[in-house]
Amino acid sequence: MSNTIIARSKPTDIAQQGLWKNNPALAQLLGLCPLLGVSASVVNALGLGIATLLVVTGSNVVVSLTRHQISNAIRLPVFVMIIAALTTCIELLMQAYTYELYKILGIFIPLIVTNCIILGRAEGFAAKNPVHLAALDGLMMGAGFAIVLLLLGALRELVGQGTLFANMHLLLGPVAVDWTIRVFSDYKPFLFAILPPGAFVFMGFLIALKNWLDNRLAQKQHPVPAARMPRGKRVRVTGNIA
Repeated sequence: MSNTIIARSKPTDIAQQGLWKNNPALAQLLGLCPLLGVSASVVNALGLGIATLLVVTGSNVVVSLTRHQISNAIRLPVFVMIIAALTTCIELLMQAYTYELYKILGIFIPLIVTNCIILGRAEGFAAKNPVHLAALDGLMMGAGFAIVLLLLGALRELVGQGTLFANMHLLLGPVAVDWTIRVFSDYKPFLFAILPPGAFVFMGFLIALKNWLDNRLAQKQHPVPAARMPRGKRVRVTGNIA
């Protein structure tokens, strides 16, 4: 392993890349299909976010552990098999413990296998770094994706239904039956926010907000000097003016 890779893979840098600078949803714009498809509520977003986080972290760990034993000629098919095996494990666990939520999320759980975020991190980072860094990278990338998914789900549920944390018992069990918060009383559902077109609009706002914050931070760190006003030239007038 080259010293360049190790030097660039500091834990703080990995955390910043996954959570903000290179966020898979807001910066890389990966995994948009599940991000927009199931983020109509907090419980849906949280369920898929946790599942994706577990798969990307687990696949990074396994790929890093076996990176010296896998030939370059077959590494991509092997990576896909590892991701598929972990996704199947998550799918079986959801069927056993959160079956109603599993039915709501539907095809998006097995489609975690095709999520570009997971294969991209396995190929671009885990296959080139030690286990502890690969695990941290998977955790931060998965957390960054899950946070955006959760924010989008909260916005769509709030605007679409006027509630927050509705049906959380589907994920957390009977303890979360009474977690529903009705932010607006007598609220008429806003169907546009719940449908996929609303997800595109809210996602655009989140991306615009991140870009605006990045620009503001860049201006504070590297302020642009004010343009110097050109000095007026002195004109010497000689002779008499009639």
